[in-house]
Amino acid sequence: MTSATPAPRVPAPAEPTHPCARCGKPVGPGIGLCEDCNPLGLRDTASGQVHGSVFIALSAAIILLAVAARWSIAGIGPFPATVDSVAAAGNGLAVTLTVTNEGESAGQTNCRIGRVGDRGTGAAAFVTSPRLGAHETRTFSTVVTELGEEPADLEISCRTP
Repeated sequence: MTSATPAPRVPAPAEPTHPCARCGKPVGPGIGLCEDCNPLGLRDTASGQVHGSVFIALSAAIILLAVAARWSIAGIGPFPATVDSVAAAGNGLAVTLTVTNEGESAGQTNCRIGRVGDRGTGAAAFVTSPRLGAHETRTFSTVVTELGEEPADLEISCRTP
């Protein structure tokens, strides 16, 4: 009689586990709570529901921030401006500007000063106007070094936020 040798038993691969959300006992994939923490076997929240809730909350927060930002600058500007005078001043140019806030709210603006005819491609200086009330016009002077030391015809354009 010949006896066949049985094939060695290969242990079944262990199922991956993760800890229970409450107590930390190992539970299988797709299960959030163990038998002790969920004795009635109630359904867990699906990960899609959790991710969807987070997405909705973030979207709502972004929309609220955008509305608040827009509301904070509503009624400011436009800001028409003129260059009143240009004179040499040490290592730059002393420029006198007049800026008007034609809006219904107080605010300030950033203005670009450049040489006439450069169409926004040449050297430029950027200045911030003082705070202007609604329908207020203010004249102020500043020294800019970006345009050299030789007085020239300059133009100004101010942004509306």
